[in-house]
Order: sequence, then structure tokens, then C-alpha cells
Amino acid sequence: MRRQHLFLLAFIPALFSAGLASADSAPGKPAGLTDWAVAIVAADWRDGAGTPIEAFENSRRDLALGFAAAGLNPENITDLSLRPDTRSGKGLASDEAFAAISAQTETARSGCLLYFTSHGSPDGMVLGDEGLLSPPRLDSLIDGWCGERPTVVVVSACFSGVFVPALAAPNRIVMTAARSDRSSFGCSDDATYPYFDGCVLESLPVAADFIHLASLSRSCVSRREREERLTPPSEPQLRIGADVEASLPFLNF
Repeated sequence: MRRQHLFLLAFIPALFSAGLASADSAPGKPAGLTDWAVAIVAADWRDGAGTPIEAFENSRRDLALGFAAAGLNPENITDLSLRPDTRSGKGLASDEAFAAISAQTETARSGCLLYFTSHGSPDGMVLGDEGLLSPPRLDSLIDGWCGERPTVVVVSACFSGVFVPALAAPNRIVMTAARSDRSSFGCSDDATYPYFDGCVLESLPVAADFIHLASLSRSCVSRREREERLTPPSEPQLRIGADVEASLPFLNF
């Protein structure tokens, strides 16, 4: 059985509290980060054989806490699940989830952080029982939600590098869990999180900004894959738009 990042569950609530205190006590913190809209979507709930698993749901829940601890305003964070039997009630259809993201981006308008965790294929990302969300479709949705605002898009799925060319834009940072021709790991019933999501959670407490987070997460994934002799390596991807790169001094956690 693969080792799990169970220890993360123990310290995330403490980080959440610490993050809130830090945000409240830092009057000089740029409003552009605390007024960002954040949406985290668990777009599937099954392993490769169709058996329900908890990894995506764990990521959805704990990433919301983790980004709040990093300084993003918890009032502007929405986490969404397409799972039909969520403990909190009926799972959302994709149009309901997308409407919720749209509403969040209308409320917090300085920037967008959009994080999707699911299975993937060379043609796109699994969207519950509704098929695949293609890269051009996601690009169109993000345009409608975020426009020209600084935007960070994270796609955690196998073959998620396929999203990079379609989503790349001067105002965007795009992070993916794998190359366009590689699988990622940890989407099974013995994993607490997909490996990439677990590494994002592990890296958030020490990351200075989104670029540092991407670098730390990539190193974490590479280390785990070497330790567990998983091949070929997933090689998470990063694309930084020129306009966002110029804004990095104002996007610190």
C-alpha cells in the first residue's frame, strides 16, 4: 500500500487558524490577494475501475483550508463536488458548479484561483458523469469568469499538460499535475490525496508565492515518485504569463 499523507490532516486546521490571524493582523497586505476569488472543484469521485474513493474529496476540503491558511480570504473560497452522494448533500451538476464559480468571481474581483482535481485523458479532464471537459471549453469558461484579471489555474489530473497550450495567456499562471503524455499518481482507494494535491498541501505552508508553490510541489512529486519507483515520472508543468510575472511582488502569500 502506498504511503499516505495522513499527517497533513493533523496540521491543516492549525494552519487555517494561523492564516486567518496573519491576514487579519497584516494591514499592509495587498488587497489584490485577499480579494481573489477561489474555486476548488473535485470533478470526479472514483478510481479507474469506477469504485468510489475519497482522494478527490479530501483534496477539495483540505485545499480550501490550505489556501485560506496561506492568506486568501476564506469568505471568497468555494469548494465544489460533483460526487452524487456527498456527505453535505446532493452533488452538483457541472452547470451548477460553474454557476457557483461565476457568482464567486463576481463577488471577489481582484484575481482568480481555479483548482480542478479529477481523472484525465489526452482529450481533457473527467467531469463527473458528464464526459470530458476539453481544454478549449475550460479556456472559454475561464475567460467568462475571470477575463483579464490575474488568474492561476491548476489542473490536477493524468495527462493534464494537455491544458497548458489552450489555457496559456499573459494574465495567467497554469499549473498541471503531469505532462500531456504522462499519468499522474495517487487516484486510488489507498491514497489520501492524489500525489500532486498532497504535494501542494505539503508545500503551501512554506511557499512564498504561486511560482514558489509550483516549484516546491514539482520537487515533492518527483521525490515521491523516485522513492516509490513509479515510472514514467509525471513531470508537472508550469506556464507563467508575462503580465502575471510582472505582478509577482504583489502576489505573495
